Amino acid sequence: MSRLFKISVALIFFVVPFTANSHVQHYKNLGGIEFDIYRNSNHIGSHIFSFEKSGDQLFVRSEIKFSIKKFGITLYEYYAEGTEVYEENQLVKFISTTNQNGKNKYVNMIFNDDKYHIDGSSYKGEAPKHYLIGTWWNHSMVDAEAQISAVSGRIIKQKVKFLGKEKVKIGVNYYNTLHYNFSSVDKKLNKNKKLNTDVWYDEKTLNWIKASFNKKGKWEYKLKSIW
Repeated sequence: MSRLFKISVALIFFVVPFTANSHVQHYKNLGGIEFDIYRNSNHIGSHIFSFEKSGDQLFVRSEIKFSIKKFGITLYEYYAEGTEVYEENQLVKFISTTNQNGKNKYVNMIFNDDKYHIDGSSYKGEAPKHYLIGTWWNHSMVDAEAQISAVSGRIIKQKVKFLGKEKVKIGVNYYNTLHYNFSSVDKKLNKNKKLNTDVWYDEKTLNWIKASFNKKGKWEYKLKSIW
């Protein structure tokens, strides 16, 4: 069953040029963001970010959990948690652990000598400082040449296309958003590893509002609350 429900993990835990980490300071007063996760319109879990300032450091903690059930039987379970640490807008450390339906993955990453040193379950090596960790809350993702998987550490070269401004309704709330599509540059990748995700950011605040992708069904992240 795990093979049947193998999904893209790029979402775990956008037309002005920005530097890679320029928006981190923009989010320093944010307390948290919570998303509902849907698959084929069925609510299956949640993704929560919490932001904490301590001295010159900003800690961004993430927890995601969901399960897919059919006739009351659990077919797939997923749990991940991670922590990003920023100093003066620069990501200096990232750690995460993930249990993907019984398969364990991890990332231990540190910034040193003006580059990232990555120890991940799928990649061990270095990456340039302008690559971003793929946790989506940071609007600077729209200008990144590549993202680093928050689940396994692998490098994902990306192409970003601005699809326009859209009014998005979630529950009773309406948001004026900027809509982007993120896709993999490497077209030879296995389809399960290819990036093809639509992301919406609030036009004024640049907060993440919504995301969607198709992988063995239609998946959606929808903003539940922000504080």
